[in-house]
Amino acid sequence: MPAATLNFSAPINVSCQVGDIVYYVSTTASGGFDVNSGNIIEIGEIREIQNATTTNPAIIANTNLGYAELNGLTDKFILFSKNNKANLSSPLGYYASVKMTNNDSAAAGELYSVGVDTFISSK
Repeated sequence: MPAATLNFSAPINVSCQVGDIVYYVSTTASGGFDVNSGNIIEIGEIREIQNATTTNPAIIANTNLGYAELNGLTDKFILFSKNNKANLSSPLGYYASVKMTNNDSAAAGELYSVGVDTFISSK
């Protein structure tokens, strides 16, 4: 798969990591601010980050964009999002026990819902 190298002149956000998705959006000046002036375009998945904490870091991302689309990225706003496959959060633990009782034997009890979130964390 083709790769795009994005060079920066300031350190990259510390939460940016391999596997995140990098995007760009065009900007224009309006009222002293840079505002987005187009659609957010996906560049691709980050496969390598070089010199992240220096003043000349680089992100290498897998991409399907062509040369013409990538050549003008110097005046674009670059952003990233976390990969949900690797960064989902859920309760951690190994064991749970629940006991449900109705202490009023003369009245019927109603149970509306019981839920659980489980996944295999190791084998």
